[in-house]
Amino acid sequence: MKMTKRHGVALFGILAAAAASIIIFHHNPAADPREEFLKKVISCVVILAGFLVFTLKYDKITVLPAELFQSRHLIWKLAKNDFKKRYAGSYLGALWAMAQPVVTVAMYYIVFDKVMKSASTAFRDGVEVPFVLFLTAGLVPWFYFSEALSCGTNALLEYHYLVKKVVFKISILPLIKIIAATFIHVFFVGVLLIVAAIYGYYPTVYTIQLVYYSFCLFIFVLALSYTTCSVVVFFRDLSQIISIVLQIGMWATPILWNIDSLSEGWVTVLKINPLVYIVNGYRSAIYERTWFFEDFYSTMYFWIVTVLLFGFGALVFKRLKVHFADVL
Repeated sequence: MKMTKRHGVALFGILAAAAASIIIFHHNPAADPREEFLKKVISCVVILAGFLVFTLKYDKITVLPAELFQSRHLIWKLAKNDFKKRYAGSYLGALWAMAQPVVTVAMYYIVFDKVMKSASTAFRDGVEVPFVLFLTAGLVPWFYFSEALSCGTNALLEYHYLVKKVVFKISILPLIKIIAATFIHVFFVGVLLIVAAIYGYYPTVYTIQLVYYSFCLFIFVLALSYTTCSVVVFFRDLSQIISIVLQIGMWATPILWNIDSLSEGWVTVLKINPLVYIVNGYRSAIYERTWFFEDFYSTMYFWIVTVLLFGFGALVFKRLKVHFADVL
């Protein structure tokens, strides 16, 4: 049974009302009452704005998820082919994809553990963590984000011959590239677990949150990619701009440094970056005993921003889609 606009708007309205209710009635005894009230007001306003946009632009926003769902089998097949194509013709094939994370972790292990004797350690909620583990847990999501965003941005350019095919649903192309990047990420997560075990942090029930945070990052980068892949067709310099932004972003995200060492004001500003939630989440899943929903406002903020970005990306992609074949 096909979902009508009325049913879709009603379902989204129920979800928005449920999210707003959870935010309103949630209370953190340790939080500043004024700050907590401000967060609730801002969150509810953003949810209301998102619902209004969804209602007004329903047809344009929902066409993209519908196409992705209908093409799910084709997407999986093409993603596997895309991953294999990267290393076609080489003797080791896909093993080259596994070599980078292993060499990266080995390099940091030699430098920080053997040469520097792990002089630097990271602290979070009173937990002392070897710097190599702290750094690796931050690099794993960042490498995935940077590669997936770069590949997703250039998806239409790389598959330009498919864009010109009338019957082909080009909306699946960014998703194909991101899924292909996920294969390497899964192996890198395995390397992270091995590094954690070497330092005595064995998998626990909290480790399963790596699946959740990987899914968060997957949806977030997909939401960004639909905007960037649409714009880069008309503005090719965007690829170079993204490369520079990624270099800056690595330092703006607490990967090589500890966010808890900063003042509360700076922490609040830096947490505007949704990737802070992801990086802290990976570290929490490895060596802390906390659940993602315990950081309630950060979780709600991340998903509100991600949903809004996805809706915006769907609108941009839908608006520019008719011009792609002419430009490419």
